[in-house]
Amino acid sequence: MVSLVTGGTGFIGSRLTNTLKNREEVRLVSRNPGDNNVVCDLLCENFPDGLFLDVETVFHMASYTHDVGNEQKSRELYEKLNIDATIRLAEFAAASGVKKFIFVSSVKAGGRPIVGLCASESDQFEPEGLYGETKRKAELKVLKIGKNSGMHVSIIRPSLVYGPNAKGNLQLMLSGIEKGWFPPLPETGNRRSMIHVDDLVRAILLVAEDDRANGEIFIATDGVPHSSREIYNAMCSALDKSIPKWSVPKLLFDMASLISPRIKYKLNKLLGDEHYSSAKLETLGFKAKKSLKDMNETDF
Repeated sequence: MVSLVTGGTGFIGSRLTNTLKNREEVRLVSRNPGDNNVVCDLLCENFPDGLFLDVETVFHMASYTHDVGNEQKSRELYEKLNIDATIRLAEFAAASGVKKFIFVSSVKAGGRPIVGLCASESDQFEPEGLYGETKRKAELKVLKIGKNSGMHVSIIRPSLVYGPNAKGNLQLMLSGIEKGWFPPLPETGNRRSMIHVDDLVRAILLVAEDDRANGEIFIATDGVPHSSREIYNAMCSALDKSIPKWSVPKLLFDMASLISPRIKYKLNKLLGDEHYSSAKLETLGFKAKKSLKDMNETDF
């Protein structure tokens, strides 16, 4: 049995690849040569011959997430990789007889839930940003390809993913705490959904193996909402730093949010709600094994 993985060198992809290698042959799609790598630029219209030879399952994680500062250029890049390349890959996989196509999307595809709501897969808001918009369009296309071809298609929407070597805002916050410039956050009681990278890998494999997941979208969380202050404290513990007994008053954050819409957006992302339900995934038997205290621990 062969599994083909795109985005296999990234934060999530490398964990998935390590797990798969323990039980089957893994073929990585990459622009760079390497062991078991198929050199392929997903932005190219043609895929190499034999790309799907003996492949039973495709795990598609490659995507574009970085804003290049130019809105038009960003849109073109997002659409070419997140939508067009995803569609071509799924169509080629279906035509090549691949049995299963697992697409790792994002909760941003379902939009940011309103304050106080624990959003599920049935709640569809305006996708968040270019990333969420392009992921949602790709989801709809891939589900249609699966329905028309008979190929098993499942979609995972991870919430914020934590764990060793996490990227993005979590890494920035962790680095700020380590260097002493990130302030102690107030306890606002906000609710944010997260998932450890190793639990996400388990969820991805589960939807690939369970026939009930065919044609479905699943939100993946660790099942416990976390406040921003709880996340801050967990990071202090992970860094072996003492947890401050004080915090910056929320009033100061509220005042700062009045400076500009951009600052308001950033602070709302930091202290606001982003609460999602993974109850649907749990019906397949999923249960998270990790928690924030395991932020720097891995199964590998």
